[in-house]
Amino acid sequence: MSMHRRTTTAAFAVAMAGVLAVSACSSKSTDSGSGASEAAGTGLQITALAQIDTQGNKVEASSESDAASPAGDGTAKCDPATIAMAGALTGADAALGINIKNGAQLAVDEHNNANPDCQITLKTFDTEGDPQKATQVAPQIVNDSSIIGLIGPAFSGETKATGGIFNQAGLVSTTASATNPTLTDNGWKTFFRGLANDDVQGPALAKYITGTMGKNKVCVIKDDTDYGIGLANAMTATLGSAADAGCAGDVKKGERDFSAVISKVTGANPDAVFYSGYYAEAAPLAQQLKSADPDVTFISGDGSNDPQFTAQAGDAAKGAYLSCPCGPAPSQFDKDYTAAFNQAPGVYSVEAYDLATILMKGIAEGNTTRPELLQYVSSYSGDGLARHYQWTPTGELTSSLIWVYEVE
Repeated sequence: MSMHRRTTTAAFAVAMAGVLAVSACSSKSTDSGSGASEAAGTGLQITALAQIDTQGNKVEASSESDAASPAGDGTAKCDPATIAMAGALTGADAALGINIKNGAQLAVDEHNNANPDCQITLKTFDTEGDPQKATQVAPQIVNDSSIIGLIGPAFSGETKATGGIFNQAGLVSTTASATNPTLTDNGWKTFFRGLANDDVQGPALAKYITGTMGKNKVCVIKDDTDYGIGLANAMTATLGSAADAGCAGDVKKGERDFSAVISKVTGANPDAVFYSGYYAEAAPLAQQLKSADPDVTFISGDGSNDPQFTAQAGDAAKGAYLSCPCGPAPSQFDKDYTAAFNQAPGVYSVEAYDLATILMKGIAEGNTTRPELLQYVSSYSGDGLARHYQWTPTGELTSSLIWVYEVE
């Protein structure tokens, strides 16, 4: 591990000159089909390094050969049914919601093509990732009697704001992406998380950072969202003495000038910076940090694990490490998704596909009311493309693992 030199005033001035130099979002992304997603025009790939457990140790990935297929055996019969997807489809973090919508739509299309006597519709609802907007959208979903299952909401803040509404309506709500640990402390009976929460992701990544990566001094920076705060708290607690409180920082969603927090980072001369938030802020932060201190390692979580991070950060993203409770897209899924949507699958696409498959499998087996589908999901146990799905009474998965990726 190389020693980091302290930033000079001149270098810091260069960094601040680039405050507003965030490039525009790329149009589409492409994928190699080998667990590496590439942002168009950057030449950079987000490549899967390892699946790890809560101790930060590598765990071999399971085979996808036993995964449930949305097509089933093609003999399903049911009256027309509807499931919904809710999440950010517009706004700064829309790519994450679109990944989920497309993953679910791919599963629905495969089911419908294979089962002409059991047609299912996916209705999408744009929350913009905003908790306030989500509280306006949620009543539209529950008041539509045709909707018997939901994939979403996508983000932790909007899930927190609407979970009670869905619970009261008895509508099963499966999230492909909301990871704040406290969501399952609300007593909701209809909420099911389709991936590990931040109390798994934070400790696993923290131990990987101090163990495999050998980092001894880390600055933890978080945004002001429920997701960012929850993941940062879990990360800081497990890093222990490796988390330098003197360079811990707070930023606001939508912020683009990170001069104050970068000044704290460069003054501390850390081995790494962990950012807990979304790619819209992670990209300019990585740019400004790279200009101020080229040697410091940038690390972030699933909110940044999207080709839009590399597209917006450009060369500053090279060498960054990203974690996610989501796994890389299997080869056939990658090909089918890219053919259907002319872009690569992104973070949470596989989870959305799996969750849509579970809901449709329940419908195909005759669970066509909200209470019936809720009961089906609560007692479900089966393999998907991403993992094994089985839930505790609070809606957490019975087993959870994390993936670590590198931008190269």
